[in-house]
Amino acid sequence: MSGQKTERLHSLDSLRAIMMMLGIVLHAAITYIGGEPSFGWPMRDPSADSEFLLWLLVIIHNFRMPIFMVVAGFFAALLFYERSPKKMLINRVNRLVFPFVVFVLLLWPLVTMAFSYSNDIFGFSEEIESVIGSGYMNLTIYSFSELKNLIPGSTMHLWFIYYLIMFSLVSFGIGMLFKKMPTIESKIKKTFETIIQAPIKKLILFTFLNFVILLIMNDSWVSTSTSFTPDSGTFLFYIYFYFFGWILFKSKHYLSSFMDYDWLYSILAVLVFTTYHFADTSLFSTELSALIKSLSVWLFVFGFTGLFLRFFSHHSARMRYVSDSAYWVYLLHLPLVAFVPGLISDWNIPDVLKFSIVVAATGIVCFVTYHYFVRTSFIGRFLNGKKYSRKLSDIKHAPITKQSQSPILEQQ
Repeated sequence: MSGQKTERLHSLDSLRAIMMMLGIVLHAAITYIGGEPSFGWPMRDPSADSEFLLWLLVIIHNFRMPIFMVVAGFFAALLFYERSPKKMLINRVNRLVFPFVVFVLLLWPLVTMAFSYSNDIFGFSEEIESVIGSGYMNLTIYSFSELKNLIPGSTMHLWFIYYLIMFSLVSFGIGMLFKKMPTIESKIKKTFETIIQAPIKKLILFTFLNFVILLIMNDSWVSTSTSFTPDSGTFLFYIYFYFFGWILFKSKHYLSSFMDYDWLYSILAVLVFTTYHFADTSLFSTELSALIKSLSVWLFVFGFTGLFLRFFSHHSARMRYVSDSAYWVYLLHLPLVAFVPGLISDWNIPDVLKFSIVVAATGIVCFVTYHYFVRTSFIGRFLNGKKYSRKLSDIKHAPITKQSQSPILEQQ
């Protein structure tokens, strides 16, 4: 275990939190992009057809979870190398396994009833039954009198926790293996550091590796699986970003290199992906689409990480509060994002305004419940490892110590 502790990295803490919060934006947008309900999101407002929200949805989907997995891998490595492998496993069980088991059971009936309510209003009940199956969508509160209907049929929006549990086990095993092979570990670290400092070389290499993974998957992008049966494509795609973050921790003194060309990378990422989105992609091969999306995601990874390092590296009580709340907000948001569209379905207002109301209403409920019922309660301790004061003035600037655990470690 390293003798020197890494101080709290506010920038990566904030980056992780914002990526989680964007889940609300992404899920709220899907309802208003038009088309028919699908397995990935079994609900659509039939009166909506927003091209802007479709663009917003797909561009967020391109970078959000890859960046989150990079940060997750980084802090998992911090636990492994600066606490101990054993403490990493204990932390992952407490912060991932237990919350996953509890909330997948608690949220399943709420999510199911929320989707069922809105789809009844939207008139999609029959279509949903043919796409999803009546066991998933058409349950009412009375149906839960049967115990079997309380058994979750999918991991829902908690799929990323499910895969992080698997990634934690794999990284623990590989980490223990490389502890016995310090020479090989040192060579990997040196090679990584050489590449990470070269702006063009790192972009080309990691884009290419991403492209190869998509070729192996025979797809232009990952189709995230919410099944309890692990999906090889979802696993392979996201563990790539997770291990990038893991190796990055070993070379954390080169994090500042992400600020080189961070604005340029970010602007190019938006331009590349937007151009692709509005192009006639029917003329593109699967391979070309995979290459363009691989390039854009790594432009986003390097660009957004650099921007957060540039602008969020200092202590902010408000940002700490947001980071502390991110786990709860993400857990709770899905039934709300599914329920609110049904409440405002007959409002004769633009699609983007409906979307904004769903995001705002969901955010308000999530933050209010966090502030009054979670932050100072046993729920907060269960999710974050400790209770926190509601006062912003009590949020102090402190490094990671043996006595005080950081939420950036606990909420992954």
